[in-house]
Amino acid sequence: MKAFMDEDFQLTTSFGKMLYHTYAEKMPIVDYHCHINPQEIYEDRRFENIAQVWLGGDHYKWRVMRACGVDEKYITGDGTDREKFQAWAESLPRAVGNPLYHWTHLELKRYFGYEGVLNGDTAQEVWDLCNEKLAQGDLTVRGIIEKSGVRLVCTTDGPVDSLEWHEKIAQDPTCKVKVLPAFRPDRVMNIHQKYFIPYIAELSRVTGMKIATFGDIKRALTDRIDYFDKHGCRASDHGLDFIPFAEATDEELDGIVQDALEGKPLEGMAVVQYQTALLRHVAQEYCRRGWVMQLHYGALRNANTRMYGVLGADTGYDCINTPDTAQALVRLLDSLEEENLLPKTILYSLNPNDNAVLTTAMGCFQHAGTRNWIQHGSAWWFNDTKDGMREQLRNLAASSVLGNFVGMLTDSRSFLSYTRHEYFRRILCALIGEWVENGEYPADEAFLGKLVQDISYNNAVEFFRFNEVLD
Repeated sequence: MKAFMDEDFQLTTSFGKMLYHTYAEKMPIVDYHCHINPQEIYEDRRFENIAQVWLGGDHYKWRVMRACGVDEKYITGDGTDREKFQAWAESLPRAVGNPLYHWTHLELKRYFGYEGVLNGDTAQEVWDLCNEKLAQGDLTVRGIIEKSGVRLVCTTDGPVDSLEWHEKIAQDPTCKVKVLPAFRPDRVMNIHQKYFIPYIAELSRVTGMKIATFGDIKRALTDRIDYFDKHGCRASDHGLDFIPFAEATDEELDGIVQDALEGKPLEGMAVVQYQTALLRHVAQEYCRRGWVMQLHYGALRNANTRMYGVLGADTGYDCINTPDTAQALVRLLDSLEEENLLPKTILYSLNPNDNAVLTTAMGCFQHAGTRNWIQHGSAWWFNDTKDGMREQLRNLAASSVLGNFVGMLTDSRSFLSYTRHEYFRRILCALIGEWVENGEYPADEAFLGKLVQDISYNNAVEFFRFNEVLD
């Protein structure tokens, strides 16, 4: 019986162990998609206790706690931080097989030196140890980032964001990590949502442009894309319910925008037409600037109407959707390719059944002279489990080129989540090691060592042009 989460955790073969410990383990991190707050990086926030780091905004943990019968008071309510931590510690042992169990203990090992097991009985000693460490000098936000080997972070920012904290970070010579914005125009894209009218008003204020037509929206977004580009932006990100594709004339689009701004309810086709046209416009602008476009789709958000009314969005009430994707995705990419304005793109589906669709569709739009112009993104959200990652890697290897993959990201609001890169690298090396041990690939240490280093770090640096800003 192996020891619990020892140094060879997840590594099942001697070759896989060698690949991880010799080549992957010490590679730096570029976290090209996350939801952390740049203000906390600039201010070098020190957290008061482990609950603030772990439980604030973490809907992964909230879902587990609800499933274990924890009262909402100790999840998102007015319970004390200590009470919420106790509730989490008591819930965790039941989550056998859940990656949260592994992530939690990796974080305890790497940042706090705790080699034990978190449960209700050990909660007090873990609470005391973590809080003592957090009070010391090296576990501020910047300290955590440096300890994790992170060289560059891309935050997630809306078109109206001022990017003031990015400016301050860039001007601070004591900050060792590069922090770049990423453009996320979801609130302009979602014309059918209640927040659309006030957000357009704010976009008008920020750009100084009157917005009354579809053309006005395009001009305003182009203005903000220019602004982000001047602040070092290299990537956009879109959170889509589905991949839209439906043609519309300029007159039809102006009518759709006018109806939305007047507060009239929109039918499904009008929303799809608007989103298609706007997505194509911003994609072309990304291409002109050499940005990477990321498309996350397939979430059925806010499924619990009652709790959405109580707690709002991003509180743990989303699930996997099953939209019909292939034709819309191919038509969208093809419409951009026809004009030679298809940007580098990373495709993520929340539905694992789409893995083969994405890897085969992207093969139709690769550009000669560039390694994987289109990427199949890492296993996302409900799929960044051991099985989900292995399936995504196997599918990518079988239908495309694994060696060109841009690797892992955190997609997290927590500064302790960088251990997810370790989790991914262990699974990657384990899988390749199994292929070697089974005689499915030569035991070429030099080549495969370089390959796992590329997937862990180098490919993302090249793909996003981060080499232009990294020392």
